[in-house]
Amino acid sequence: MAERVYTSPLIDKLGVKPGARIAILGLPEADIEAPLRDRTDDIVEGQPGPNTDLIFLAADSTADLDQLRALRAALQPAGAIWVVSRKGRASTLRDVEVIAAGIAAGLIDNKVVSFSATHTAQRLVIPRSQRPGVPSRRG
Repeated sequence: MAERVYTSPLIDKLGVKPGARIAILGLPEADIEAPLRDRTDDIVEGQPGPNTDLIFLAADSTADLDQLRALRAALQPAGAIWVVSRKGRASTLRDVEVIAAGIAAGLIDNKVVSFSATHTAQRLVIPRSQRPGVPSRRG
């Protein structure tokens, strides 16, 4: 009897919904573009417009994270910024640096996925308590 393998495609792990508004800023992996385009035609390469659902930001240093505050302003309230960086021995950015930069920009981290064999992605979102019209889970 064959063993079942329970894995989701990367595009699902990243939360890409049909018709999502997406911005790509310097992604190192071109392999993600085809699956993204299968889900949505609303993709810009470069600075996002208002109410963007997902922003993919390539980052190799803390200086690359300086733009998080400006990117947060372009997010729709339930959107996310995926910070894509190298992993393993080639890593030049630690997860704690991404978390600290996110907090400084008014974002929190809530998920990490293996983006590729060479890169990882960390999701930053606007805290629920700061989203207009969204009740907090507490109290």
